[in-house]
Amino acid sequence: MEISAGDTAWVLTSAALVLLMTPGLAFFYGGMVRSKSVLNMMMMSFITIGIVAVLWVLYGYSVAFGDDGNGFWGGLGSVGLSDVAGELAANGGVYPIPFLAFAMFQLMFAIITPALISGAIADRAKFTTWAVFVGLWATLVYFPVAHWVFDFGDDELGGEGDGWLAGLGVLDFAGGTAVHINAGAAGLALAFVLGRRIGWPKTLMKPHNLPFVLLGSALLWFGWFGFNAGSALGANATAAVAFATTMLATATGVLSWLLVERIRDGHLTSLGAASGAVAGLVAITPACAFVTPIGAVAIGFLAGTLCALAVGLKFRFGFDDSLDVVGIHLVGGLVGSLAIGLFASTSVNELGKDGLFYGGGLDVLGTQAVGSFAVLGYSLVITLILGLVLHKTLGFRVSEEDEITGIDLAEHAETAYELFSGGGSSPTTGMATHAAPAERKVNA
Repeated sequence: MEISAGDTAWVLTSAALVLLMTPGLAFFYGGMVRSKSVLNMMMMSFITIGIVAVLWVLYGYSVAFGDDGNGFWGGLGSVGLSDVAGELAANGGVYPIPFLAFAMFQLMFAIITPALISGAIADRAKFTTWAVFVGLWATLVYFPVAHWVFDFGDDELGGEGDGWLAGLGVLDFAGGTAVHINAGAAGLALAFVLGRRIGWPKTLMKPHNLPFVLLGSALLWFGWFGFNAGSALGANATAAVAFATTMLATATGVLSWLLVERIRDGHLTSLGAASGAVAGLVAITPACAFVTPIGAVAIGFLAGTLCALAVGLKFRFGFDDSLDVVGIHLVGGLVGSLAIGLFASTSVNELGKDGLFYGGGLDVLGTQAVGSFAVLGYSLVITLILGLVLHKTLGFRVSEEDEITGIDLAEHAETAYELFSGGGSSPTTGMATHAAPAERKVNA
C-alpha cells in the first residue's frame, strides 16, 4: 500500500494537537490549585512529556504494539523503533501512513495518561518521586493496557486483534478505557496512598486562577479533535464522524453540568462549565466513531450530569481526590465505554456494532463492561502497590511544613507570582475544585 500524503498530514497534525493537550492540562490543573502550588502542578505535566517520550522510543512502543508478544504485551521486538522507520503503518499496512507517524501519534496518548493522574494528588507530592512513578507506571500499566485495547494486529478496527481486549471485541476508539478509566483508577489509588491535604475537607480550598482553568479546558477541547478524529488514522469519513460527535458531546456536557449546578446550587460557575466540557470529552472518547450525532448528545448529557454528581463522592467517602480525577475521568470513562453498549450503531461505522437501543441486545454492553472493569481493576491494584512501595522507600508526600509553606518553594525554589520585592510569595489559602454542596451554599 502506498503512503497517502493527505492521511499522513492529518495524523501528524493530530499528533501535534494531542501533544498540545498536555500543556492544556497543565493550565487546567494549574488554575485549580492554590497560588503556592501552581508551578509544581504544571511541572507534573511537563516532566511527563520528557519521561514518557524517551521510554516510548526505548521500549514503550514495542510493549504496546510489538509483534513478538501475546495478548498481554507486545514483546521487545521493536525496541528503539529501529525496525519501523520508513515502513508502512501498523496493523499490517492497513493504514497508508508511515509507521513513525502512527508511533508518534500513539506516543501523545501515552504522555497525557499519567499526566491526568497528577490532579488526584495535587499540592502534596514530592516531585522527584512523582517523576519515578511516571516512568514505572507507564511501564507497568499504560504500555501493557494500550496493547490490550489498541493493538488489533493485522486486522482493521473491530477485527480479531493481538491485544486480549481487542480480540474480545471491546470497542474503544480513542482511549476511554486505556486512557481515562486507567488514569482515573490510578488517581484513586494514589489519593489513598498519599492521604488528605492538610485541612481538607474542613478548609475550603478554592481555585487561584479560574481564567487558567478556562484556558486549559479550551486547549483540551481544541486538542481533543486530534485525539478522537485523529484516531481514524486518515482524513476520511470516520474522522468526520468522530469530529462531529466530539463537538456535540462536549457542548452538551457543558450545558448538563451547568444545569445540575443551577438546580442544586442556584448558580452557574465557570469552573462548572470547564469541568462539564472535560466530562463530555472524556465520555465521548471511546464512543466517538460508533455513535450517531444524537447518540453523542445523549452521552454528553449523561456525562455532564453524572460527573457533576460524582465529584461529591470524595466528600462522602473521605478520599482527597484534589482535582476530581476520579469524578471526571474514571466516572466519565465508564459512562462513555458502557454507553457504547446502548448507543452504538453500525449505520455510522460498519466496523462497530449495534448497541441495545439499535437492536443489538445486551452482548455489546456486557463486553464493554468486561473491558472497562478489567482495566479499572488492573490499574487500581498495580498503582496501589507501586504507590505504597514508593511511599515507603523514596517517600511520596512532602513534609507538613513544606505543604503549608508552599510546594513550589519547597520543590522548585520558585514562585509563580513575585508579589514582594524580597522574592517569594505570600502563602495563600483557598484552593479547591468542587466544594461540597453545603460549602457551596455557605460561600455563594
